[in-house]
Amino acid sequence: MGQKTGFLIGFGVGYVLGSRAGRQRYEDIRRWWNQFSGNPTVQRAAERTKDMASDGAKRGLSVVQQGVEKAGDAVKSRLHKSDHETDMLIAELQEGPGPRA
Repeated sequence: MGQKTGFLIGFGVGYVLGSRAGRQRYEDIRRWWNQFSGNPTVQRAAERTKDMASDGAKRGLSVVQQGVEKAGDAVKSRLHKSDHETDMLIAELQEGPGPRA
């Protein structure tokens, strides 16, 4: 949502909630909003925006999943390397004390 649109929506909500213009003005605003939100052009724009947001969320999720998979592979690789080093250390310790260099 653009800054201008967000500002206008915020202004409208603030005006309606804080207005002392009375019931007639409130009804005028409500009637205008219903007419505006019921407009097919506005509905199509809202649907396109929703679809774009959904597509963006799916792409973002895919990127996160790929990152998690890469991190998991890196952790597995490090753990496997650690296992090998640990096995070597255990074998060395099992040989018992000996001269050290």
